[in-house]
Amino acid sequence: MIKKYGKHPQFWLSGAHFVNDISTGMLNPIMPFISAKLGISMAIATVVLSISNITANILQPVFGYFADNIQRRAFIFWGLVMSSIFIPFAPIAPNIKILMLCIILGSIGSSIFHPQALGLITKFAGKENVSTKVGIFIAMGSLGFSCGPIISAFITQYLGLGKIPFISILGLSWAYLMFFMVPNVVDIVGKTEHIKFLAAFKNIIANSKLRLLTVISILKTLITTSCSILLPFLWKDLGHTPSYIGIALFLFIAAGAVGSFISGSVEKKLGYKFVLYFSMISTLPLMILFMMTYAAHPVLSMIIFGFMGLFTMMATPIIMVTAQGVIPEYKSIIAGIINGFSWGIVAIFMSMAGFWAQAQGIITVLLIVACIPAVCSPIIKKL
Repeated sequence: MIKKYGKHPQFWLSGAHFVNDISTGMLNPIMPFISAKLGISMAIATVVLSISNITANILQPVFGYFADNIQRRAFIFWGLVMSSIFIPFAPIAPNIKILMLCIILGSIGSSIFHPQALGLITKFAGKENVSTKVGIFIAMGSLGFSCGPIISAFITQYLGLGKIPFISILGLSWAYLMFFMVPNVVDIVGKTEHIKFLAAFKNIIANSKLRLLTVISILKTLITTSCSILLPFLWKDLGHTPSYIGIALFLFIAAGAVGSFISGSVEKKLGYKFVLYFSMISTLPLMILFMMTYAAHPVLSMIIFGFMGLFTMMATPIIMVTAQGVIPEYKSIIAGIINGFSWGIVAIFMSMAGFWAQAQGIITVLLIVACIPAVCSPIIKKL
């Protein structure tokens, strides 16, 4: 029998983030093929994906509140179990109602998992190298999110949508092992003071720096979500295979994982404001280059797309660590706001952007979206 060693909790939590985000990242590249099977339009499919992002993210601050108040690890286990079971079964749904049910339940699981996992990472990390450890945790999630598309795309192309549920085995196995290897919070950092719900959110909302960091996070998320949801439909219309779409999204998000991993080193050399400015401004020229190359030079456009992921996600760990440092006692709640609520707000926008893209064209919408962070970048001065 496996003993409760409780060693290296950061490794097991980062690994769980990798495994969880494989599930959450697998739907985007194959949604055009799921929608074709069920006979739904791009606009409706975009709404489906937006609902997935809303349920996976917008409730994270609430789950973060409960995570900050409990001494047990229930959220990281059951969240991973739910996302690992329901999302991989979504592609075999016989109708849109079952599809929505699987996506909502799986996305709620992801929403339960993330705030507590992020809060535990910072608590277990102590006071040294917090930014690096948070960067590794976020990078592992980005890497998992990047592997999800390539795994689901290759399974779809060579084995069929019906084989995707087998991915559940990975998440369930990791959740079982993590039960023995991640200690309870009280065993590591001792008992924590109970946090009052209304007082916590009032303090967070009243803090101008946290409000500003949340806005920056929303602007960053706008780019990654728009590209991940809309571009698979563009590539399918151009005749590209599921594997091409999966590889493209893999490069985009894997490059983002690299950006998250190196952000701490870049911040130490150039300062966190430089990283934020560069991350917000660089998206626009890269999107213009992508526009000029995606049709005639698909390989070059894929490389440009990868650099967009690298620069866009480089700021993510810095935003997270800075925000959690403002009010340290609310680590999981703030993680839920920066890593969850921001994505949920963008998902609400994306539920309308699908209809806009269907009417005006995907590239037009993405170009306008890329302008927004660049135009809003002067707000960084106020930090």
